Amino acid sequence: MKRRVSGILLPITSLPSRYGIGDFGAEAYRWADFVAATKQSIWQILPLNPTDTAFGNSPYQSMSAFAGNPLLISPDLLVKDGWLKKADLETVPPFSDERVDYGAVAAFKNGLFELAFSRFQQRGPDGNYEKFCSENSNWLDDYALFRTLHGYFRGKVWTDWPGDFRDRNPRTLGAWKDEFADRIQFEKFLQYLFFKQWTSLKCYCNELGIQIFGDVPIYVIHNSADVWGNPDLFKLDEQKRPYAVAGVPPDYFSETGQLWGNPLYRWEILEKNRYDWWIRRMKHNSRLFDILRIDHFRGLIAYWEVPAAERNAVHGHWVKAPAEDFFHELSRRLPSLLLVAEDLGLITPDVREIMRRFDFPGMKILLFAFDGNLAENPYIPYNLARNCIVYTGTHDNNTARGWFENEASQETKEKLRRYLGREVSPDDFSWELIRLALLSVADTAILPLQDILGLGAGGRMNRPSTTEGNWQWRLLPGQLTPAIAEELRDMTELSGRA
Repeated sequence: MKRRVSGILLPITSLPSRYGIGDFGAEAYRWADFVAATKQSIWQILPLNPTDTAFGNSPYQSMSAFAGNPLLISPDLLVKDGWLKKADLETVPPFSDERVDYGAVAAFKNGLFELAFSRFQQRGPDGNYEKFCSENSNWLDDYALFRTLHGYFRGKVWTDWPGDFRDRNPRTLGAWKDEFADRIQFEKFLQYLFFKQWTSLKCYCNELGIQIFGDVPIYVIHNSADVWGNPDLFKLDEQKRPYAVAGVPPDYFSETGQLWGNPLYRWEILEKNRYDWWIRRMKHNSRLFDILRIDHFRGLIAYWEVPAAERNAVHGHWVKAPAEDFFHELSRRLPSLLLVAEDLGLITPDVREIMRRFDFPGMKILLFAFDGNLAENPYIPYNLARNCIVYTGTHDNNTARGWFENEASQETKEKLRRYLGREVSPDDFSWELIRLALLSVADTAILPLQDILGLGAGGRMNRPSTTEGNWQWRLLPGQLTPAIAEELRDMTELSGRA
């Protein structure tokens, strides 16, 4: 019998800190204490991979499927470990407590990282660093080299680099590694710091009885270490540019669909090598997280392929992937892996069958529960199954209050009133949804922190299909009051999830 549990969705970037962005420092440990004190069992976060201003700082569009985002490294912990001095942190720019300014944060932190690296070099050999590099060489070597070349060629896409670099000529790359050994080591050093700090934080959470729920984007961007290092695994032309890209077809939300532009996998090649790249990726992520959500899960069963020259996703077609064989191999190689399928949107019977066969829980969003015919609505609480994860909303939705105030129709509000048996105000709507989520039959309930705080649209994390103003919301110092903690703890105990 599965245990009834609940947890909170809060990205690392949203934590308070004096350095303009949440990190792995003291506030993260204080947050873990809050999660444990309110009887929550899960902390769900967003992907930890490096972000890029060219892609709106989205953690779902990264230049590496394996590397960590250096912006999450805590300067205070660097002082504690001797890589920085307290004096290095005396002058900090006046960062906003409410929103992340990624450009300003990167400029400030990169200066600190250079200082830390200079001291690292002065110290001489470090056995822990050498061990980290050796254990992660299968992705770290290519990533550090790619980052160094990316900087040298001023951010150009790798297909626009000189031919020997684009095509990974061994002699050219060997000479480059010798000439730029320091910069390559700098990138490896940042990854060493990232994983050291994250591993310590995760261990602390696990000791408190908190599982970390991570997120795995299905695709990587073309301008990534993964595609540069493994071009045979992706649908690329003779110039190594994508000839087919990912997206989703036209639907109720968009007449032209969504054109994401990510290169698609060559599943016939992956199948021949028994999905080695994917297995390594999932094994790597299984060390970082206790539970893994696969974003756009349906793309592993069948994916919408669009010719790269198209301007929208209308003229695409569905292509099947070897899903059953892939998941059999994955479960054979990683039998203890806990996977969650992001199954939102139009989901076909073949996707449902794979989820059923491998017992993958899906996601149910209560913001969708009061549209259409309620008796047939799969998100309304009385239609939920136990093997699912129920949310009030996700990082891609408006906050519960923001939705109620700005998006819910009068018809939807009337259905909600009839379902609850009383009128609901914007002030108490978030907690009405929280109560429904926690009291539902779903084995797991996840609550975005913004809904626990009752925040309006200003607390929204992401607006899909937009690139400006996303991923910036931050928790303010002192916003987690004893009253909020008590209410959440009481409701968690009442619903049998403590």
